[in-house]
Amino acid sequence: MGNKIVGFFNDVKLEMGKVSWSTRDELIGSTIVVIVSLAILSVFIGVCDVVLSAAVNIIMSRV
Repeated sequence: MGNKIVGFFNDVKLEMGKVSWSTRDELIGSTIVVIVSLAILSVFIGVCDVVLSAAVNIIMSRV
């Protein structure tokens, strides 16, 4: 049991050495893309909410 655990952690250490880690500039660029995408999506969802709410209010006021 103990050898399996030690072997597992040795394998994890070996695999983590093979990982291609992002550079600082790549990480900053990716973060900016995510933040801008979130802002655009938030504005789009907000506009859709306002338009659909107005449409529902118009429909409900005529009923």
